[in-house]
Amino acid sequence: MARNAEKAMTALARFQRAQLEEGKVKERRPFLASECNELPKAEKWRRQIIGEISKKVAQIQNAGLGEFRIRDLNDEINKLLREKGHWEYRIKELGGPDYARIGPKMLDHEGKEVPGNRDYKYFGAARDLPGVRELFEKEPLPPPRKTRAELMKD
Repeated sequence: MARNAEKAMTALARFQRAQLEEGKVKERRPFLASECNELPKAEKWRRQIIGEISKKVAQIQNAGLGEFRIRDLNDEINKLLREKGHWEYRIKELGGPDYARIGPKMLDHEGKEVPGNRDYKYFGAARDLPGVRELFEKEPLPPPRKTRAELMKD
């Protein structure tokens, strides 16, 4: 294992240090939405999350990714949606618009709202995974019960 002094001299470490001095390092999104106290920054972080969601939704459309990668992507999308909700709540607290009420609903490519139970939604190829497909299929109606008269006829 290299010593800390040796690690500090690597090209990557020197590059990052130079960028910090120039001020070109991107600001990181706060872990908690409640740590942000400025409305423009909160809206910036919300837009960033929406961009990440759209990238992942585009990736998950590829059914050839494999079951585990698709499940991971779907989990990440749902986590980002939850985080977006936290930022929307914070924006409302800071006096901004109520995006949860006025914003568009989550729609699929056919224009229907994305199905799933209340909080967890399935996107793209995740709908065709085993175990998920059954959630979207409608249960067949039970056969009609015979009336007493029909039973007596036999």
